[in-house]
Amino acid sequence: MKIAFVVDPLDDFKIYKDSTYAMMREAAARQHELHVLQQADLVWHDGVVTGHAQRLHLTGEKEAWYRVEAPHAMPLKDFDAVLMRKDPPFDMEYVYSTYLLELAQDQGARVFNDPRAIRDCNEKMTIARFPQFTAPMLVTRQAGLIREFLAVHGDIILKPLDGMGGASVFRVHGKDPNLNVIIETVTHYGRRMVMAQRFIPAIADGDKRVLLIGGKPVPYSLARIAKPGETRANLAAGGTGIARELTPRDREIAETLAPQLHAQGLLLVGLDVIGDYLTEVNVTSPTCFQEISEQTGFNVAGMLLDALEHAIARR
Repeated sequence: MKIAFVVDPLDDFKIYKDSTYAMMREAAARQHELHVLQQADLVWHDGVVTGHAQRLHLTGEKEAWYRVEAPHAMPLKDFDAVLMRKDPPFDMEYVYSTYLLELAQDQGARVFNDPRAIRDCNEKMTIARFPQFTAPMLVTRQAGLIREFLAVHGDIILKPLDGMGGASVFRVHGKDPNLNVIIETVTHYGRRMVMAQRFIPAIADGDKRVLLIGGKPVPYSLARIAKPGETRANLAAGGTGIARELTPRDREIAETLAPQLHAQGLLLVGLDVIGDYLTEVNVTSPTCFQEISEQTGFNVAGMLLDALEHAIARR
């Protein structure tokens, strides 16, 4: 297969932990042809969505880990698969890219994850579709409602709907002297919607990333443990990842969501689960492949390529 990856700059990859690199390595081992492009390389011209892509070769080295050929313009429909692996932030440029990718789909391109599904499944808000698995929560930009929610629950988390990696996430207690400024900051003085969630003490045991691939759960999660003095357990915020078998509750959540999300065109999803509660549904560029594989021996990238090959074979 010819596989195109829409990615961030290759020089920014940390290949010892990058999930996209794990996918590339597995695809190359299966003799698939790799191409890479960035958002700026997506073009609509003369009625065709084209990617100014570069053929990618993996060297197997740690430093100079890749070699690319000169860019070539190619209609996205001429690739067997296009993998959208651009990291957030999910800003308007990201949205514009999904519009182009959706047009490419109309022309016959196979894009994973489906660009419409990426737009429709906000990574914070999507959990509202599954209230049986969520802790009490509130979505608003009204300071008064946030204060009322805090008064009821006493200990809450506040976060923007477009954040990533734990950025701008606040834990607030009932008598926090900084409450007003925190609310002003996170809501941009009432101009931005935020999510408030009741604090879940089980975060001490880790914020679990549960991966769904091709409508099925990976049998292991990665529990991200916050560093001392930190509420956020994200790896980007300094958390440590420990692979664990799925608990019965993890599996219940995963097996309920997996077929529904897969039916929307989401080949790969990363659920965030704290204790018994679903807290986020990640659909842009879910990670944790390498950490799970290295600690358990389970080939997560292999499962992804199996699912991708199966999806293409059904074309």
